Amino acid sequence: MNQFLAWTDNPIFLILLSLGQILAVTVVLLLSIAFLLYFDRKVLAGTMLRKGPNVVGPWGLLQSFADFGKFVLKEIIVPAGANKTVFFIAPILSTVLSLICWAVVPIAPGWVISDLNVGILYLLAMSSLGVYGVIMAGWASNSKYPFLGGLRSAAQMVSYEVSIGFVLVTVILLAGSMNLTTIVEKQTGGFWNWYAFKLPTIIIMFPMMVIFFISALAETNRPPFDLPEAESELVAGYQVEYSGTPFLLMYLGEQIAITLMCAMTAILFLGGWDSPFGDLGIFEPGTIESLIGALWFAGKIIFVFFLFAFVRALVPRYRYDQLMRLGWKIFLPTSLVAVVIIASYVAYGHALAG
Repeated sequence: MNQFLAWTDNPIFLILLSLGQILAVTVVLLLSIAFLLYFDRKVLAGTMLRKGPNVVGPWGLLQSFADFGKFVLKEIIVPAGANKTVFFIAPILSTVLSLICWAVVPIAPGWVISDLNVGILYLLAMSSLGVYGVIMAGWASNSKYPFLGGLRSAAQMVSYEVSIGFVLVTVILLAGSMNLTTIVEKQTGGFWNWYAFKLPTIIIMFPMMVIFFISALAETNRPPFDLPEAESELVAGYQVEYSGTPFLLMYLGEQIAITLMCAMTAILFLGGWDSPFGDLGIFEPGTIESLIGALWFAGKIIFVFFLFAFVRALVPRYRYDQLMRLGWKIFLPTSLVAVVIIASYVAYGHALAG
C-alpha cells in the first residue's frame, strides 16, 4: 500500500494522469460535437419541414463522421499569394484555443482537469485570444473577402466580449469566487437556487442570462449574427479560401466554442451539474453521484444548444449597424447597471437581511 501511495506522488504518474484526463475530455468532447452537429441539422430541417440527415448510418447518426472523412480526403488548396505559414497556423490556433478552455470546466463533482481559483479569468483570456486566429486567417489568405470577414469578426467579438465580461461580474459578485466549481456549488439544492431563478435577484439575473446567451451567439458568429461569414456579401468570410483539413479545423474550433458557451450558460445560470429537484439523498457521494451530475450537465448543454439551433432557424440575419447598436447601446449599459445593482445587493442587502 505504501509503495502504491509513493507511486501516486511520482511526478511521472501525475503527468500521465493529467494527459489521460485531457485525452478523455477531448475524445468525449469531439464525439459529442459530432452528434450535436447532427442534432443542429435535424432541428434546422424540422423547422423547414425537411428530413435532414437520414441516410448515413441508423437515422443518419453517422453523417458527421462521413463529413469528417470527406474533409480529410479533400485536397488542400493554398492561394498563390497567401502567407503559407500564417495560413496554416490560423486554423490550428483557433481549434487549440477553443479546446484548452475546457481545462477549467467542471463536468461533475470532482470531474475537472484544472480547478483554478481564477477559472473565469482564464476563460476570458483564452476566448479573447481566439480572435487572433480569425484575424490571421483573414489576412493570410491575401483576398479582400476573407480580410473583410476577419475585420468584421474582430469588431464583433471584441464588442460582445465587453457585455459578456460585465455579465460574468454579476455572477462573480453573487458567488464571491471566480472558481467555476465554487460557482456551481453555490447553486446546489434545486432550480430555485440557480442564479437565473433565485429570488430576489431573478429580476436582474434572468435578463443577464438572456444577454449572455445573445452575446454568446454573436461571440461565436452564430446566426442571426453570422455577419463575418455572410455568404450573400462575403462568400463565407474569413474562411472562404480554406479547404480540406484546414477548413475542418476552423469549423471545429467554432463548434467547440459554441459548445463551450452552452456549458458556461449551464454553469453560470443553470446550476451546472446540479439536479433541478435538489439533493434527493438517494446516492452516496462518489462515482455514481458524479456520473448523474455529468448527465444533468450534458442535458443542460443539449437544451441550450437546442436554443442556439432554434434561433438559427427562426431569426433573420441582423444588419451590421443593428449588430453594433445592440452590443454598445443596449447590452453594455444594461449590464453595467446590473453590476451596480448586484454589487449593492451583495454589499447592503445581506446586511439588512441579517
